[in-house]
Amino acid sequence: MPNSLAPTLAETDPEIADAIRREEERQQNTLELIASENHVSEAVRFATGSVFTNKYAEGYPGRRYYGGCVNMDTVENLARDRAKKLFGAEHANVQPHSGAQANVVVFMATLRPGDTILSLDLAHGGHLSHGLKVNFSGALYNIVPYGVERKSERIDMGEVRRLALEHKPKLIIAGFSAYSRTMDFAAFAEIAAECGAKLMADIAHIAGLVATGLHPTSIPHADFTTTTTHKTLRGPRGGLIFCREQDAKLIDKWVFPGTQGGPLMHVITAKAVAFGEALRPEFKTYQQRILDNAKALAESLQSRGYRLVSGGTDNHLMLVDLRDVHPDLTGKQAEAWLEAAGIIVNKNMIPFDQRKPTQTSGLRIGTPALTTRGMKGAEMVTVAELMHRALSAGDDAAAAARVEKSVRELCGQFPIPRE
Repeated sequence: MPNSLAPTLAETDPEIADAIRREEERQQNTLELIASENHVSEAVRFATGSVFTNKYAEGYPGRRYYGGCVNMDTVENLARDRAKKLFGAEHANVQPHSGAQANVVVFMATLRPGDTILSLDLAHGGHLSHGLKVNFSGALYNIVPYGVERKSERIDMGEVRRLALEHKPKLIIAGFSAYSRTMDFAAFAEIAAECGAKLMADIAHIAGLVATGLHPTSIPHADFTTTTTHKTLRGPRGGLIFCREQDAKLIDKWVFPGTQGGPLMHVITAKAVAFGEALRPEFKTYQQRILDNAKALAESLQSRGYRLVSGGTDNHLMLVDLRDVHPDLTGKQAEAWLEAAGIIVNKNMIPFDQRKPTQTSGLRIGTPALTTRGMKGAEMVTVAELMHRALSAGDDAAAAARVEKSVRELCGQFPIPRE
């Protein structure tokens, strides 16, 4: 705990203290609908800000390059063991600083510059670290994208197989940033085996669902599974890699010293706390509520005329096509109007979008953070109505203020939990 005699942050750095206070107020008084965000427990926050931030611990438990790492070894071993138990994996590396960094490790371990990767098209829901041209992935490797069918807006596994056999990728990525349907990891594994590719599953968005058995797991099917530790997993911001024991040394080598130096031990400590929380029975109940809330929110938006990409959702997120209700409204403008009303979302391209990525025709929304606050189906109906009112109000400041007042009232009934 902080020394009571030490000066407070408000005294030593009032500008930062004020920014923190304002951010706490913003989070308490807005509806967080960004699918990749969540609210961690007080225990995870405490661990993230603990004394472990003071220590360098290059290397791995029992094999450090610095002295004084006995407690570092304890928390990292706990994080690794809990992660393996949670996901049923043979090996876990908890040191990656982010999900993108975890992906870097797998690429370095399996590919050389110029090798071919088969991954979900970013315009159809893929992630920038899976092949965006201005990202390291697109700059160093030959990216062949697969997409969704125009009619169903779901991944066409027949097309994935055709592309794999034609282009013979060294690595196939089964993962997404904005796809609302179930990923068939077993089918991806069959295709990878047929064309001689390695399979990497990026489960960053659905990790909490996978850990609790509410989404099919990638672990037995993929050579490598990467994920973030926030989003549905509700831990600190960071990355995580799973692999089979036979590849453990390869992955560990490419994390350190291959792509990173000293691990963020305060974050690894918080990961261990989050994994411990996720091993409790109530975490599965929480994940089921995320799914229930997503379906309730999807149905409520559809009842107000909004079209959802692929017709709905199987997981925690959905893509809203704005054009049926608001033909001239871009995702960028919708994002701004909603934020003015206290509703936080992100603009997102929809498959076959005619607008630019900086404008978009859609929004990506998700239910993890609202579920953490204790909201359920009835509140999802209210949230959909508030969204519709805000979007219909447009740039009418008075109307937006009325919606924002209702948002604050709802938030007041469901404060962010602090335990």
